[in-house]
Amino acid sequence: MTVLLVAGSPSEKSRSAALLDAVQQRLHQRGAHVERLQIRDLSPQALILADFGNRSISHAIGRVAAADVLVVATPVYKAAYSGVLKVFLDLLPQTALEGKTVLPLATGGSPHHMLALDYALRPVLQSLGAKQILPGIYATDSQVTLTPEGTYQVSDEIGVRLDAAVNTLITETLRPVLTPAHQLTSVPFSQVRCSV
Repeated sequence: MTVLLVAGSPSEKSRSAALLDAVQQRLHQRGAHVERLQIRDLSPQALILADFGNRSISHAIGRVAAADVLVVATPVYKAAYSGVLKVFLDLLPQTALEGKTVLPLATGGSPHHMLALDYALRPVLQSLGAKQILPGIYATDSQVTLTPEGTYQVSDEIGVRLDAAVNTLITETLRPVLTPAHQLTSVPFSQVRCSV
């Protein structure tokens, strides 16, 4: 099964990208196959003009179709997810997320915008047919801090929440399907033996 990390920030280095990095590291430790899609690397003109014939756009849409799980990360601007992410989601077919599990992640300057996950992003993900949308994780600037080396570091509190989210992805979505040889078989009641 494939997990596609979708980076919805217009910046190369960002707090939302740091959340994706943290999820990617945790998934790799658990043996999951992870790929990354940077929306900012797609053709800007093709995104704005909805040019489905553009190779970068068609390839990105194909990667979404091939993934079993999506982790979508975005900064919150003006109480909504990024415009870059919005333009990309608008290009996806109406059933693009059908049968898929999605973990939404967002970052913002203050806790006042945390509901953007539930009131702005979640309805769009649902309209695209997501089978399951896990509880989103929102981090403020104080929870994803810039280090002196110029990288972002996720706080312990957010790390614990990311651990729980990745555990849910692994145990509920990515766990291997039992083969018939491992499935339990029925036992007639007459064969049940019990000792007390």
